[in-house]
Amino acid sequence: MKESSWLIAKPMPQSYKDSFPEIHPVILQLLYNRGLSTQEAIDEFTNPDYGQDIHDPFLFRDMEKTVERIFKALKEKEPIVVHGDYDADGVCGAAIMVSALKIIEPDCQVEVYLPDRQIEGYGLNIQTVKELAKNGTKLIITVDCGTSNIEEVALANQLGLEVIITDHHMPHPELPRAFSIINPWCVGDNYPFQKLSGAGVAFKLAQALFKKRQMKESMEKWLLDLVALGTIGDYVSLVGENRTLAKYGMIVLQKTRRVGLQSLYAVMSLKSEAIDSRAVAFQIVPRLNAAGRVDHANSAYELIITGLKEEADRLALNLHKMNQERQRLTEKITQEAKTQLGEVTPEQYLLVAQGRDWPAGLVGLVASRLTDEYHRPTVIIGKRQNQIIGSGRSLPEFHITEALKKLEHLLSHYGGHRQACGFTLKEGATVSEFKKGLQELAASQLKQVDLKPKLELEAELTFGQIDWTLTEALETFAPFGEGNPIPRFVTRSAEVIDWEQVGADQKHLRLVVRDKSQVARRLIGFGFGEWGDKLTRQDKVDVAYEIGFNEWNGTRELQLKMIDIKPSHG
Repeated sequence: MKESSWLIAKPMPQSYKDSFPEIHPVILQLLYNRGLSTQEAIDEFTNPDYGQDIHDPFLFRDMEKTVERIFKALKEKEPIVVHGDYDADGVCGAAIMVSALKIIEPDCQVEVYLPDRQIEGYGLNIQTVKELAKNGTKLIITVDCGTSNIEEVALANQLGLEVIITDHHMPHPELPRAFSIINPWCVGDNYPFQKLSGAGVAFKLAQALFKKRQMKESMEKWLLDLVALGTIGDYVSLVGENRTLAKYGMIVLQKTRRVGLQSLYAVMSLKSEAIDSRAVAFQIVPRLNAAGRVDHANSAYELIITGLKEEADRLALNLHKMNQERQRLTEKITQEAKTQLGEVTPEQYLLVAQGRDWPAGLVGLVASRLTDEYHRPTVIIGKRQNQIIGSGRSLPEFHITEALKKLEHLLSHYGGHRQACGFTLKEGATVSEFKKGLQELAASQLKQVDLKPKLELEAELTFGQIDWTLTEALETFAPFGEGNPIPRFVTRSAEVIDWEQVGADQKHLRLVVRDKSQVARRLIGFGFGEWGDKLTRQDKVDVAYEIGFNEWNGTRELQLKMIDIKPSHG
C-alpha cells in the first residue's frame, strides 16, 4: 500500500471546550472538526428535527411565482415535461417532481424526459427542446440541470414554451431567461442553505406545492427516500438541512413503499433494516447510476415509479446486471488507461489518457480510480457521437474547473467544481494542445505540493478512551458522507501482542496491540496482510482506525477497523 501523510485535525481550543462542558470531549472534538460553533448548529447536527430544521421553501426568491405557474398549468391541463438528468440525483429528483404533481392532480398531463448520456450529454439540448415543442409541451420543469442552458431556454421561449429551472449547480454570471429559477446558488436568492442536491431542490418545490394546497406533512415525508438517495449519491455536504433530509430519508428508505426499491434490495440480498449511508453510496446508488452509464437512465426511473411487482423484479435484475457490466467495462478501461500512461513519474503533475471507444458514462469513474491510485489530477477522454468529451477528477490543491476556465477557448462546453469536471472540446481543437495547457497549469500549481495521499484523522486517542459509550455516540453521527466523514482516529506507540494473516491468500491482518493506557484492542486490517511478514512481538506501531463492533453468534465486541499502520518513531 502507498505511504500516506496523516493529517490530524487541530485540537479544539479550551474556550470551545468550556462552552460545551456537558458533551463528551471526543464527540466535542468531532463537532469542532465539522465547523459547528454554536449551540444551534450542534443541536441541528446531533438531534435533527424535521419540524425545526427544514427551511420554508418560500424563502426561495422565485418560489411563489413558480408555484402559481404550476397550479395554472395543472388547472388548465397544460402538457408538462419534467426534464431530469441521467444520474441518481437527477433521476430521483425527476421522480420526486412527477410524483408530487400526480399526488396533487392525479389526471395531470405530465411526462418525464431524461437525456441519453451517450448521445445528448448533460442538460437541455436544442433538439430536445424542438421535439418537446413539436409534441405540444407548454411547460418544462428542469431538475438537476438548466442553470447553464442559456441558448436552449431562449429557443424554448421562441417556440412558446415556458421553462421553470430547479437546479443546484453553480451559475455562470449570465442566467437563462427562464420563467423562474429555483437554485440556492443564484446571486440575490436568500434561501438559507445552499448545499442542497438536485433532488433536494426538487423536493423544496414539491414541499411548496403541498404547503400551498395545505396537504398533510406526511405526504411530503414519503418522498424523503428519494431525497436521501439523491443527497448521498451526489456527494453534497451532509450538514445543515441536508443532514436532516438524509437522516429522515434513511428512515423512509428502510420502510419504503416503492416496490421497485424493495425489489432492488432483494436482488442485492440487502435487508431493509441494514440500509445505511454506506449501503446507499456503494450498493443502491451505483445500480441506479449504471442505467445512465451503460444504457439509458429511463430504466432507473421506471424502477422507482413502478407499482407493479413483476415489472419491479424485472427492472431490478436488469439494473443489477447493468451494474455488473459497468464494473467490467470500468476495469477494462482502467487497465487500458494505465497501459497508455505507463510508469508515472514525480514530474507528471496531471495525467491524461484517451480512448476512441471509451463511453462517456464511464470516463469519470476511470478518472476517479486513477486519481485515487496515483494521487494526481487525472483526465480521461472519450467520444460521444463525433464530439471529443472528457471527465476529470482532481485533488483539493488543484481546482480543475478553474483550470478549464483558462482553456475555455478550446472548449464548447465545460462545468464542474474544484475536484471534478466534465467538458467537450470545440470542433478544430486538438487533444494535444488541450493536454499541454492543462498539464502546464497543473505543474505551475502543484510543483511545491506534497503529492502523497493524505489521510485525514479526527484526533489522537488512547485505547482506554474507547468504550461502548463512545462507540454508540459515534453511531449517531450517521448518515455519513461529504462534510461528515466516518470518524477516523490514531493511536501512537502501540505494542504488538499478537497477529495473524487471514482471508483468501492471507490478504488481511488481524492484529492485537496494547498502548500506553495498558488497554489492548483488536484491529482488523483489510488488505494489510503483507504486514504479517514484517511484525514481531513488542514492535511499536502507530495505527489509524475507525471504531466499530463485531457481532458474532449474538455477542458484540468492540473492534477497530484499521485504515493505516506505520512503524512508531515516538
